[in-house]
Amino acid sequence: MAAVLAADRRQAQGVPDPITSNRYDSEQAAGLPQEAMLASLGCGNPTALANLNAGEIVLNLGSGGRLDVLLSARRVGSTGKAYGLDMTDEMLALANENKRKAGVENVEFFKGEIENIPLPDNSVDVIISNCVINLSADKDRVLREALRVLKPGGRFAVSDVVTRGEIAPEIRQSVLLWVGCVAGALDEAEYRTKLASAGFEQIEIEPTRIYRLEDARDFLSGHDIDVDALAPQLDGKFLSAFVRAVKPKTEQSCCSPTCCN
Repeated sequence: MAAVLAADRRQAQGVPDPITSNRYDSEQAAGLPQEAMLASLGCGNPTALANLNAGEIVLNLGSGGRLDVLLSARRVGSTGKAYGLDMTDEMLALANENKRKAGVENVEFFKGEIENIPLPDNSVDVIISNCVINLSADKDRVLREALRVLKPGGRFAVSDVVTRGEIAPEIRQSVLLWVGCVAGALDEAEYRTKLASAGFEQIEIEPTRIYRLEDARDFLSGHDIDVDALAPQLDGKFLSAFVRAVKPKTEQSCCSPTCCN
């Protein structure tokens, strides 16, 4: 929600949004409702980067009314299925209306929290998400839940905002005016650690957009902030990234003295 509000403020002021803009091309959007495009305020396009195959089951965490579920449904085809999970009735109503307009049958939206996914163990092939996990107050639980519902060998393939290097709290607060979704963004090294602790392997974090000082200048300058003074602590330290990981195909044995307690 913070990301949406920040984007709305920039749009009202006529300020281009470097995070939520230009993520879906016209070919991807063809035949899908304009309302789904307008609701697609994420930080990337996980459907363009995730390797989805016909017949697979895909789960979108924090799906909202965005395009990602509908695009996933196209790619997995009639033998596959795309689930969308969201916690608000408003977004679920919009998502179901977009589904109806698109005429897509292999899609199901349901209500729930990403910290408590209402699906059984080992039930999906791929988890995608678009700038949602970083907003959770309990990311460790989200990642454990993601691992639980994935089938052995299942893939975690999400777009998220991450940080790079140490950032002072006051700098993060200033940037929060510009980009609402950086509030809980993890450092990329910490993200890797949390994924590994949850039980994932083959972890990769691939930057897709690195935000520069000039991206924030127009917006932050209107809030009595000395943007140039922020430059050394801001430039290049916030980025959108594609985060990949895999659930092990076999149950791993306990190797820690405390993990089985």
